[in-house]
Amino acid sequence: MNRRHGNQSVVVGRDEQRNVVEESIVGVVVIVHDFEKSGPGKSASVQIYSGTELDPSTGNGKTSKKAKLKEWRSKKKNDGSRISNYKIKLKVDKGFGSPGAFVITNEHKHKFYLKSAFLQIPKLHPQIIHFDCNSWVYPFNVADTPRVFFSNTSYIPSQTPRPLVELRKEELIKLRGDGKRENKEWERIYEYDYYDELSRHELGESSSHPYPRRGRTVQHPNSDGSMELQKCVPPDERMRQSKVKEIVSRSVEAALQFLIPTLKAQHYTTNHFNSFVELGRFFWAQKPKNMAQLDQWTTLKLQKFIPQNLYPHILSQKDDFIYPHPHLLKENKRVWMDDDEFARQMLAGTNPVRITCLHKFPPESKAKVVSTIKASDIEHNLDGLPLQQAIEDRRIFMLDHHDYLLPFLNRINSSNVFAYASRTLLFLRTDSTLKPLAIELSLPYSEAEGGEISWVYLPAPEGLEAALWQLAKAHVAANDSVYHQLVSHWLHTHAVVEPFIIATRRQLSVMHPVYKLLNPHFKDTMHINSLFRSFLLKPDGIFEKILFTGQFSMELSSELYKEWRFNEHGLPADLLKRNMATRDPDPGNLSGVQLIFPDYPYAEDGLEIWTAIKTWVKSFCSIFYRDDDSVHSDEELQAWWSEIRNVGHGHKFNESGWYEMTTLSNLVEALTTLIWTATGLHAAVNSGQYAYASYPLNRPTLCHKFIPSEGTVEYAEFLSDPNKYYLEMLPGKCETALNAALTEVLSHHAKDELYLGRMSSHSWTDNARVRHSFSVFSIELKNIEKRIAERNKDPNRKNRSGPAKIPYELLFPDTSNVSPKGGIAGKGIPNSISM
Repeated sequence: MNRRHGNQSVVVGRDEQRNVVEESIVGVVVIVHDFEKSGPGKSASVQIYSGTELDPSTGNGKTSKKAKLKEWRSKKKNDGSRISNYKIKLKVDKGFGSPGAFVITNEHKHKFYLKSAFLQIPKLHPQIIHFDCNSWVYPFNVADTPRVFFSNTSYIPSQTPRPLVELRKEELIKLRGDGKRENKEWERIYEYDYYDELSRHELGESSSHPYPRRGRTVQHPNSDGSMELQKCVPPDERMRQSKVKEIVSRSVEAALQFLIPTLKAQHYTTNHFNSFVELGRFFWAQKPKNMAQLDQWTTLKLQKFIPQNLYPHILSQKDDFIYPHPHLLKENKRVWMDDDEFARQMLAGTNPVRITCLHKFPPESKAKVVSTIKASDIEHNLDGLPLQQAIEDRRIFMLDHHDYLLPFLNRINSSNVFAYASRTLLFLRTDSTLKPLAIELSLPYSEAEGGEISWVYLPAPEGLEAALWQLAKAHVAANDSVYHQLVSHWLHTHAVVEPFIIATRRQLSVMHPVYKLLNPHFKDTMHINSLFRSFLLKPDGIFEKILFTGQFSMELSSELYKEWRFNEHGLPADLLKRNMATRDPDPGNLSGVQLIFPDYPYAEDGLEIWTAIKTWVKSFCSIFYRDDDSVHSDEELQAWWSEIRNVGHGHKFNESGWYEMTTLSNLVEALTTLIWTATGLHAAVNSGQYAYASYPLNRPTLCHKFIPSEGTVEYAEFLSDPNKYYLEMLPGKCETALNAALTEVLSHHAKDELYLGRMSSHSWTDNARVRHSFSVFSIELKNIEKRIAERNKDPNRKNRSGPAKIPYELLFPDTSNVSPKGGIAGKGIPNSISM
């Protein structure tokens, strides 16, 4: 053959051609695709890049020849999809080195989900290079670009093998977009947006209404038609098709179980419950056998309460089912009246993150307005302890829903709801149970005059005082329910985590060890948040229908976001802030704190989970970062942290609530806080919702009456029938039905839920030290399970189950459960905010 060199022709002989010796690299590619559609087969081709040998002409690793996929074996999955294994054989020049990345081109007519791949290096039979891909690959004629995937070996930027440096940079640039056009369904582009469609105010666009940023979404219906989502997140953030169907099915079942019987009955009766017996029957109501049984009036009402894009699925639902009675009522149907249970749920219920230890009496507002609760109201009820001594001994506690609510109440109470701001004081007995002491309910005079007026209610064993006390507890529970749903659950987990996800995708390469560490804890969160915006948070959405804050809900959460600080969001820092723990100087205590009393189930179990996470994170980071300088010099890590502070949580960039990302210890603390938020904290405030919050007598979400004052018509109504007044004050049938349906859906775990301490693949990393550290973490979580089970059996720990007889398992890891069956488990810590 002839080879041109300058202006001369050089003859290359056969002996020189033979010097180019080829070898073969073989492997397997695992692809998931729709059962009804063909797999890609030979329509997909793969080319690999060397991770060790540089091609000087391109600046990237040497490349193989392209090779087509060859189907080897295939099987149908339970969700109707098909998983296919494809063999591949790639030709490379001798001296190619070890594969570090591959490019796959989809010339098929359908997209497919690339689950994983592995390649075997020639002459090194034991050495296999793994690729955990878990990404959608769209047809080339649509996406106009092949996809790059890197091996499971992680590198901080400075240690990236030279042949992979440019590929690493190019892939990150592709993910950032330019912000100048609407993204398409197939584009893996991550850009920021505001919550401006969710409120009468433009949340996040001004300092007066700050909010975390969210991911930009595009208009696109689901291709399978299972739910016509109004908005779509980037492809790799979307839930699998079977999970979307599962959520739709649960939502439809909940609507049929609770809403339809309620709406049918409402056609003939009043909206409120007429007796406690009627309210009890509500949870056993039978759904109609088919939609043809519904009259026109009920159908129209159902359409009003059900989101439009869910309604068609109601019509086609055929399964028979009935939901279990809320766990709260299994042992004692009147336990909701018990003062000890009312107090216990502040430590072990669905919102155990608001109670504080009072450090001075009387409490006062930020504006220095002193509470109207007097020493004489409570000092007789301190088991013989002087009030000042009780304060000094950390025996007085407060559930505070006062300051943040008061400025909103004039607007909130202009509609058909009646809300107070509240303070509830409690006393810690010697057996570590809490005893309610007093409830203060407050209203503002007027926006023009300022000031407030307050009423104090005290516990009583019987009579009218006892009935008034129950009314006051209901208003406190409504305050706590709204704070829980809008702040503890939505804002402090879902909303604050999303900017971290976006920044991770935009600034950290998939090769980065921090990306590898965090990725399992971000699964499905952006998609779930998109559903929250579409159904729960939007104007006239479910939250506005069931929460007393109504149309002011998102504005209220924005106001409380002003108080959020990332460095106070970790569990130890939060406990210190609420005065529920003290600093522990013992260096062996990784949490750094000591609870002021041990029988605080959320905190006691949570600190064990926190310590296990921190130990794992510290071990992981120490593998990749030698010292503080290696953290400070990591340009991807610094860009990630800067974007979180300056863009994702941009309204807080100049606040003091951020760790300086200059030391290894600060990196460990930040990552531990983030993982705790996405796992333990979310599990604690989400998974127990159906057990506790579905029953309106225990946790109403709004009240339709104030507590009556003597001399008024309302007081006369109350005197004539206290129970009737109480039931008419609570949420009506439709509000109760909608809330019960919502809490059921939110409390559900997916059928194949992945819990903390488990990974979706055994080959998720090629680093043996990382795998060993993770196995130590998993073993510790199993040990924590045993310790939690022992604590729940201890009769001296009365807050572990309380009068309701519900063992505290919301932070039970359930790592041992390798095959979760889904449902309302009430235990298990999901690996991410996936509901």
